[in-house]
Amino acid sequence: MDDAVPDPPAVEEAPEPEYDPAAPAPLNVPRTPTGDADVDAALDRLGDADHLATDGHIEVYEDVHRGLRDALTALDARPGPPAPPRPYEHRS
Repeated sequence: MDDAVPDPPAVEEAPEPEYDPAAPAPLNVPRTPTGDADVDAALDRLGDADHLATDGHIEVYEDVHRGLRDALTALDARPGPPAPPRPYEHRS
């Protein structure tokens, strides 16, 4: 009986990636939730730009702008409480 333990296979270490200052990098800007699901979803979309080259940011920003504009438009479309009746004014 042989009690020798075989050596583990050699693992090649991946070379460290070189730092490229022009490469996309997250900005790590905190986004505080607003409590409005539509607005929060639009703001979360900003994180998608973190991994894009600068020329890809415009598409994300336009999409976020559209989402925020739609959220604001939806506020105008929601019916609010009925206005109180106006008192009758008697004019002589």
